[in-house]
Amino acid sequence: MTSGLPSSPASPAATGGARPIRFFHRGAVVEVAGLPPTTTVLAWLREHAHRTGTKEGCNEGDCGACTVLVGQLQPDDSLAWQPRNACIQFLPTLDGQALLTVEDLALPPGSEPALHPVQQAMVDCHGSQCGFCTPGFVMSLTACYEAHQDSGTRPTRQALADALSGNLCRCTGYRPILAAGERMFTLPERRIDAGPIVAALKALRADPPLEATGFAAPRSLDHLAALRLARPQARLLAGGTDIGLWVNKQLRRLDDLVYLGRVAELHTVREAEGQLQIGAAASLEAAWNALARHWPHTREMGLRFASPPIRLAGTMGGNLANGSPIGDAAPVLMALGASLVLRRGQAQRTLPLEDFYLGYMSNQLAEGEFLQAIQVPLPQPQHQLRAYKLSKRFDSDISALAAGLWLQLDAGVVRAARFAFGGMAATVQRARGAEAAVVGQTWTEATLQAAMAALEADFTPLTDLRASAAYRRRAARHLLQRLWLETRPEAPLAPEQLSVWSAR
Repeated sequence: MTSGLPSSPASPAATGGARPIRFFHRGAVVEVAGLPPTTTVLAWLREHAHRTGTKEGCNEGDCGACTVLVGQLQPDDSLAWQPRNACIQFLPTLDGQALLTVEDLALPPGSEPALHPVQQAMVDCHGSQCGFCTPGFVMSLTACYEAHQDSGTRPTRQALADALSGNLCRCTGYRPILAAGERMFTLPERRIDAGPIVAALKALRADPPLEATGFAAPRSLDHLAALRLARPQARLLAGGTDIGLWVNKQLRRLDDLVYLGRVAELHTVREAEGQLQIGAAASLEAAWNALARHWPHTREMGLRFASPPIRLAGTMGGNLANGSPIGDAAPVLMALGASLVLRRGQAQRTLPLEDFYLGYMSNQLAEGEFLQAIQVPLPQPQHQLRAYKLSKRFDSDISALAAGLWLQLDAGVVRAARFAFGGMAATVQRARGAEAAVVGQTWTEATLQAAMAALEADFTPLTDLRASAAYRRRAARHLLQRLWLETRPEAPLAPEQLSVWSAR
């Protein structure tokens, strides 16, 4: 083995000339071969490695019972741990990384103290009742513990709640779990020993790109472009936060996957030529944090955009390319006038996001073409943007209605407007009538009322399990009203009146 570390004795050898999946787990580099590429990390842990401390709850990345930590080398060779939903992460995407589960935290019997500070705090604060969800809570708190030890800070109680927004508990309640999150920092410090893991991951860098039957993980844009041309029917896989559900819930068979997670160029987020340029495989967390730095009013929506394990795995490019009419990114980016960079072979073209969707879950991508980057114009002093999300549950829920509302105001007059809504039609769309009602008008309550009236003709929403058509119409009108209250020239609402997050 190139790493010089022992591999799991139970791991099968590589077959057919393709190298095995290789990752660090429980003190060794593990090699796995011969399993379908859609085998999840959770299935491998429980059914093949026989590590049953990680639980299966919803099997769709919602309850958090299956939470594990994935360790990745950073450009400076430091190690970063991220919580992930093992139930929807395909095992080949672990290649070259490290896997930590709840069974890896406690020290061997006879050690003192045996329990990790997170585990001990859960015991001390009575944070577990039935215990089924406890491993997931422990792993999310461990990720928080490691991150804040690195930064030298202590999270607020609300920050702890944010870190746990992907974990559900229906018996203990959150008070003792949050108390455990505060207490874990008062116990004797114990960090994950990063030295052996970093050494192993550095050695794994020398492995060639993973390519086996039904799965390929290119490491450059050129290689990806060539694969996409050669295998145009292959399914592009990024974070798997949608595709994982296709396999688990819809029982769809995916015979050919091209994984984007190893193409470094697709993960970049940078400013250039007056634009924020977001690689298509940049995580939702990284991409949305970049948006929030330029447009602070997107911050709340970013915190409510799924949960930390989903935001860290899922990608903004995937959210757009999958084209869900209730996806949270598209309304905001459409309101900002974003464009998409599409690539086929060596050819590129740029397309406004608002022109990308052709109908329900269909788009303009040609055969062999893929989304390479998202371009978002940087804000100007006269620009105003608001991002709103309405859902039944406050944290980690799908939108009933989402809106990105953008205005260019000049001396109280609306010079331009883009109002984009999700959940109101088969695709995310702009409200052209409402926009026309405000452009060129003084931004007064009368102008607002005209826009609200025009909005009625812009959409014909459906009634479904998330909301009725009547609710969506009324809520969309009220979001326009909120925009006006926050941006009106006279007496706009103060920050403390806008959101529970402003009190942090």
